[in-house]
Amino acid sequence: MRYKIIPVTPFEQNCTIFWCEKTRQAAVIDPGGDVERIRAALAADDLTPALILATHGHIDHIGGAAALAEATGAPIEGPHAEDRFWIDGIAQQARSFGLADCRPFTPARWLEDGDTVRFGADIELQVLHCPGHTPGHVVFYHPASRLAQVGDVLFQGSIGRTDFPRGDHATLLRSIRERLLPLGDEVEFIPGHGPLSTFGEERRYNPFLSGRFG
Repeated sequence: MRYKIIPVTPFEQNCTIFWCEKTRQAAVIDPGGDVERIRAALAADDLTPALILATHGHIDHIGGAAALAEATGAPIEGPHAEDRFWIDGIAQQARSFGLADCRPFTPARWLEDGDTVRFGADIELQVLHCPGHTPGHVVFYHPASRLAQVGDVLFQGSIGRTDFPRGDHATLLRSIRERLLPLGDEVEFIPGHGPLSTFGEERRYNPFLSGRFG
């Protein structure tokens, strides 16, 4: 499996494309906006979008999902159904942040912890329900590559905000410690914003996980 990152929206959200080299089928994770840029990135590598995946319901992550699904015919999967209220309220989110062409949607499949999503010849991503930033946040993990797309759960040197509706700091820390860190120190992760890191680096140096702030 290969991947590339396309920062989108004024929030510089890491829209991520995973793809199968055998079939050129791709999964687009968190198309928060700038849909034409995302489509151009797909075309540049001759990729066909097979899935649109959503980690959670915040507008910078799913604002362009409906438009991309309409343009490509790819189904949307995720997040967990606990984020339905965020997706249903996307018009209000758009007004708050001055973003256009952001529409609510109902995914083809709400995702649960332990689910898998598949595309291409043999690409399978594990789904981990990691609430705290939002109640329905999910993470996508590819064991063969030791690579995870974690959305806004964890960042290099920080963690996701928990001051939004139904966010919870203790729940977020529990998600990280019980769902992500056990995957292994060597696992690299793509966050929703900012640079990549590994779970090992964050376990050792992230102040929220070392006990200084957590």
